Amino acid sequence: MLNRILDNRYTVLEHIGGGGTADVYRAHDKLLDRFVAIKMLHPQFVNDSDFKTRFKYEAQAAAKLSHPNIVNIYDVGSDGDKNYIVMEFVSGETLKEKIMREGILNIADALKITTDIAEALEHAHQNNLVHCDIKPHNILLTTTGRVKVTDFGIAKAITSTTMNHGNTVLGSVHYFSPEQARGISVSAKSDIYSLGVLLYEMLTGTVPFKGETPVSIALKHLQDEPIPVRKHNELIPPMAEAIVSKAMEKNPEDRYDNISAMIKDLNLVQNYFNSRYNKPIAEDEFATQIIPIQKQIQEEKNTAFDFKKFYHKNRTKVILMLVLLLSVGFFIGSFLAYGKFWSNAEVNVPSVVGMQLTSAKTMLEDANLRVNVAETFDPKVPVGSVVSQYPEAGSIVKEQRLVTIYISKGGEMVTMPDIRGLTLKIAQGKLGELGLKIGKVDEEFSDQPAETILSQNPKASGQVAKGSAIDIVISKGVNNKVKLADFRGNKLEAVTKQLESLKLKVGNITEVNDNNSANGTILGQNPAPGTEVDENSNIDFTIAKNSQQKTAMGVITYTIPEGAAKQAVQIVVTDNDGRHIIYENIHKPGDKIQKPIELNGQTRAQLYLNGSLVLEKIL
Repeated sequence: MLNRILDNRYTVLEHIGGGGTADVYRAHDKLLDRFVAIKMLHPQFVNDSDFKTRFKYEAQAAAKLSHPNIVNIYDVGSDGDKNYIVMEFVSGETLKEKIMREGILNIADALKITTDIAEALEHAHQNNLVHCDIKPHNILLTTTGRVKVTDFGIAKAITSTTMNHGNTVLGSVHYFSPEQARGISVSAKSDIYSLGVLLYEMLTGTVPFKGETPVSIALKHLQDEPIPVRKHNELIPPMAEAIVSKAMEKNPEDRYDNISAMIKDLNLVQNYFNSRYNKPIAEDEFATQIIPIQKQIQEEKNTAFDFKKFYHKNRTKVILMLVLLLSVGFFIGSFLAYGKFWSNAEVNVPSVVGMQLTSAKTMLEDANLRVNVAETFDPKVPVGSVVSQYPEAGSIVKEQRLVTIYISKGGEMVTMPDIRGLTLKIAQGKLGELGLKIGKVDEEFSDQPAETILSQNPKASGQVAKGSAIDIVISKGVNNKVKLADFRGNKLEAVTKQLESLKLKVGNITEVNDNNSANGTILGQNPAPGTEVDENSNIDFTIAKNSQQKTAMGVITYTIPEGAAKQAVQIVVTDNDGRHIIYENIHKPGDKIQKPIELNGQTRAQLYLNGSLVLEKIL
């Protein structure tokens, strides 16, 4: 799939994600010169015309949405058997990745993220579009902190198609609503339920219902009540718990009337809270998938009596009244039984940052403070040491105040990608997305284009800590340099032929009187021996001129015979300097050739006519 060009426009560059319905690729839009994300649907969803029609309709409807918290859809199309959607490319991470990295989210952050998602849903609902698959995997968090909801219309198109078959339902089982579990028609209130589940997970670090199979989890959505969020964390505001409970009502009629009402409550509770928690949770075991609708969950057992109906219809009010009564009772009982716990004594929170867990707990408990331990990734702090604390050191708090300390789990590990063959610029972007960076850069000549990565350390597929520097070797391009030999002591005539084979040329010739060397002997060269020069460079020489040397001469004579009008003549001499050509030319019949030859030791002259030896003479 990589490097494939879709619709003669989108070049597929790399696989960046996927799930039960599609694979996602980063691609380059050649027309608009920008990076995009392409979601390529799996083959089982594109084999019938009904789906294709529905899919295109829903994608076009989603493309009309325009909201800062919704990923833009640019295009929808098909190329052969590939049906795809072109979307805005978002640089960052999914909410699920954030939860896996940070653990239980800061309560204020969880409420803010939920509000941003709700505002995106509000815009979609106002345009008569239901998402149907709200889950942390479909929530993108940009590097600037913006929340963006993706996959609008895609799940709806798939769900609408599978509903027509009456035996399957699509969704992420940990997050879908009871009506989705039954396989009946969904509405905007299904998104409200899923958003309630998502808020539950961010606040508690776990999904409300777990099971061995998708069907067992679906049954729990229909029949079981989730553990209240404050059972997981007593510092969660009661009103936040009430929002989760109301959003997750089994009966859609008992949920919020619309998403706008939920936003109103979310804004209200955010005005009263600012704290932070962090606890790692496991990845969702079940991705978005098609799940058989079981007969046993088609209808709920109707065993409720009047009080239970009343309770479900007025659940939020009942919860708030119980919370109020229990809180009053708890305060009174605690005051009478544990007066010290509610004493007015104040303490100065000591600094435990950098300490090992055991020592940190002892110091805080000795200061009459309670300790809550959470874990976090931090490559700079040794495993088991305190990264940070809340409240911060130096804060004045009441005795028995809960202090949360965050213990380092070391650097978060990521899988090292293969960046060989990429350009340096593209590799920097790919590594940056994983929290890695370029380290030492070496260069060497190769037949690869300049700045192409030839090797990397660490190698691909291994585990490396975020923040690690990756050493690379990049190409300097093809080496067109020639390293000069030492030509001194050789005759210029012989060296000239050698330079031609190296794609070099003879430059300036300077003669100097030297009666100790034979005429034409090279005494010096510029550039010097060992220097690397470009092809077609000129090499200057200084040669000997021996005024005392008497040059012995010989001659070779030949008359061109009758035959072709143009005949090629070549004279080759073999002497102490080796074999070399001294004459080449074209002649006509009757031409007489007389070629003087300087003798250098035993000298043999050979004359070739049209490539055939016709005369050989030792001079």
